[in-house]
Amino acid sequence: MSKILLIEDDISFCKLLEKFLIKKAYDVTVAFSAEEARLAMKKESFDLILTDLRLPDSDGIGLMSEFKISNPEIPVILMTGYSDVNTAVKAIKNGAADYISKPFNPDEVLLVITNALKNSEAEEVIAKEKKAPKKKETTSSENEFVRGISVASKKLLDHIHLVSPTDMSVLIIGESGTGKEIIAKSIHQQSTRKNNNFIAVDCGAIPKELAASEFFGHLKGSFTGAISDKMGYFEAANGGTLFLDEIGNLSYENQIQLLRALQERKIKPVGSNKEINVDIRIITATNEDLREAVKNGDFREDLYHRINEFSILSPSLKEREEDLMVFADYFLEKANQQLNKEIIGFSPEVVAIFQKYNWPGNLRELQNCVKRATLLSRGNFIESDVLPAEFFQVQKSNQQNSNETFSLSENEKETIIHALSRTQNNKSEAAKLLKITRKTLYNKLKQYNID
Repeated sequence: MSKILLIEDDISFCKLLEKFLIKKAYDVTVAFSAEEARLAMKKESFDLILTDLRLPDSDGIGLMSEFKISNPEIPVILMTGYSDVNTAVKAIKNGAADYISKPFNPDEVLLVITNALKNSEAEEVIAKEKKAPKKKETTSSENEFVRGISVASKKLLDHIHLVSPTDMSVLIIGESGTGKEIIAKSIHQQSTRKNNNFIAVDCGAIPKELAASEFFGHLKGSFTGAISDKMGYFEAANGGTLFLDEIGNLSYENQIQLLRALQERKIKPVGSNKEINVDIRIITATNEDLREAVKNGDFREDLYHRINEFSILSPSLKEREEDLMVFADYFLEKANQQLNKEIIGFSPEVVAIFQKYNWPGNLRELQNCVKRATLLSRGNFIESDVLPAEFFQVQKSNQQNSNETFSLSENEKETIIHALSRTQNNKSEAAKLLKITRKTLYNKLKQYNID
């Protein structure tokens, strides 16, 4: 039975959550303040800490950091009714296993707790079996995985948590720009191989004639241009993860070479007679329909089944509309850091334009757009005049929203008050009706002095 320390100053809510967790076979200790939580930590050991962000004598992030110093192995989940992207990112960067926004449903609580405990167990296995540490290699600094709020995003996160601790081969399917490499890195970082190399390869950029050399390495003089020995991707990823992006671009001959290496777990550098044993996890990605390619004879069926022990769908932005401004806020924060700017957010007009646009380039296009707009902006908010021309070529259709949808205009204050009234002052629901983020809503509440 897993032991949970529940830290929450709202007594009635705390007792309700305590009863629910006990019914689900968890051993729960309750603390109504940071001081009570510190005393509980001295008396008992816990498998997980569930804490409110705002406490009468501390804040959840500060308390979490305090506990992480003395008990780094215990996962901490933050609960907050004031959650926005900045808070979530700050919490994760400071070591939170996850966060839950109030109000939340019971299934969400159980899923987040289960995943946090699973990840904690996996890390314990790593600590026991870990060999001499190797420096982890990545091909990009963009390793952060942003947790979306849409159904598609939650399903994606659940699949990542399920498959990461295993050694199964994973095929990531999705349109260009949906973040397939970020998903692959997230799987690697939550796996038992996380202290070894992550090697990412763009299969579409490798000439057919050089694929064997790139994958398996070569000896000096083995062919024209081989002026020195070279280590291939398989050997570089030994003990870690090899990510093959756009695997459908490999030639049929290269597919045979790859299949043999995966089946035998051995490679032979070009020009060498010596075989090298390799232990790698393979993650692949494609924006093609590989099943159709198999039917057409363009992709080997045996290789398809070898790389597809578990498939993950990387959803497009059209499939995760609720996440649009979550990602926009996240990319804005990154752009502010990179460009040394202090843009607060997006104007209501820009939010509306973003929501009407179809984003053919998905997250990559959104990130580039936000970064460009951040560079060009001179005020506190990103306005429509810094957006690319293509945003204004979209036909304005379906402008009449349903009665349950509001849109900010020149009567912003009245619209916000109306939305709060309709949602009984539930700010999260009001933000959804207004089609803005909670962060933007709180800025507007301060601006118009609305309680």
